Amino acid sequence: MISLNQVEKKKEPAKGRAGPATLRRRALQAPEAMCEAYHYASPVAFSRGMEVRLPGARMVFVSGTASVGPDGRTLHAGDFAAQARRAYQNAAAVLASAGATWRDVVKATVFLRDIARDYAAFNAARAAYFKDAGIETYPASTCVEARLCREDLLVEMELIAMVADR
Repeated sequence: MISLNQVEKKKEPAKGRAGPATLRRRALQAPEAMCEAYHYASPVAFSRGMEVRLPGARMVFVSGTASVGPDGRTLHAGDFAAQARRAYQNAAAVLASAGATWRDVVKATVFLRDIARDYAAFNAARAAYFKDAGIETYPASTCVEARLCREDLLVEMELIAMVADR
């Protein structure tokens, strides 16, 4: 279910501005691609993504996304290339729920379970995905080694996208 919330900034207005600015935000989901992990407590205390409306544009934030299927279970255990492809596809599904695509992504943060072992495979998967998607201007990106939330996950990514109002 997509919800729409009103949020007020708590800081003082700048000189010459009237009152506090109001930002609109809505939670994003892509249940056809992935659902919450089957073993998480309910209710889950995060959104798969968040859309924030600004004057003239929208920012889209995609939460950590991995190779998880519609039933919440890990897909492609042990296969790094397949997990990376699925993570890109899942992230694309969350972006699509906000009317965005990978072409709108301005920043990607990627977490690898074993960066020494998997970085070359990750870079090849990223290059192949971007080529297939026709992306020529690559987003800023950071890749770090991290212990992921499940032992069988090898790659996870979070994104920030900007979409201009039309």
